[in-house]
Amino acid sequence: MDRAGLADFLRRRRELLRPADVGLPDGLRRRTPGLRREEVAQLAGVSADHYTRLEQARGSAPSDGVVAALARALRCDLDQRDHLFHLAGLSAPPRRAGRHVRPGLIALAGRLVDVPVCIYSDLGEVLWRNALLAALVGERDIRTGRAGNVYWRWFTEPGARDLAPEEDRPRLSGAHVSDLRATHSRRAGDRDVTELVRDLLERSAEFRELWERHEVAVRRSDLKTFLHPEVGPIHLNCEVLLTPDEDVKLLAYFPVEGTDAAEKLELLRVIGTQDFRTNA
Repeated sequence: MDRAGLADFLRRRRELLRPADVGLPDGLRRRTPGLRREEVAQLAGVSADHYTRLEQARGSAPSDGVVAALARALRCDLDQRDHLFHLAGLSAPPRRAGRHVRPGLIALAGRLVDVPVCIYSDLGEVLWRNALLAALVGERDIRTGRAGNVYWRWFTEPGARDLAPEEDRPRLSGAHVSDLRATHSRRAGDRDVTELVRDLLERSAEFRELWERHEVAVRRSDLKTFLHPEVGPIHLNCEVLLTPDEDVKLLAYFPVEGTDAAEKLELLRVIGTQDFRTNA
């Protein structure tokens, strides 16, 4: 690990970014250029103390997940991401599939401020989401590892389904499995895919039953209802945009016409600064 090099690279990348580049308000007058350390930490989903220690060339070595999150927060391209991994003493992830999101895709998603938007990996890992999506699901911070994996949480955490109507849950379970089956077929033999499927087969009888059906389908659209504890049910059309390699997907949720979803989303934009604790 090149502590001094890592600290210098993080500081230089942070100073190059403006709040508007990452979807943050300018706020009060800034004494130094670029983002504040706590803003980078918030974007990456790590503690401000941990990030500060990295930028000061001290503290513990970051994990793969933390480095990947910092690369996204600092809007690194693939070459810069790989350099960041090397400075941290880690092997860079494969380029054909992984957790990296191109800065341009995040910039595009960041402009969709009036609808909930999130970006997933092909394994169901939440990589980025806007403030409205965070307010919709009641979670501000993006979790790392299995705790941030949509498929894993759906089949292993009882509270992960609370936002979905009970009658929709069997359909959503089937859609999750068929979507993961498509990734498994496309990336057969990749360690991260095989390990996730293996662990889900061990942990969830429901997943095992659905997996044995061999249904394969990449989800490109869906109709979803979110049961929000503050504003009630919100009916949304989900459109899924895939990158050319299908390793990253952008999900945008639009109000269903003829419902009050648009008004409820606007209300969430207003009250979204409150600290919702509902599991999603």
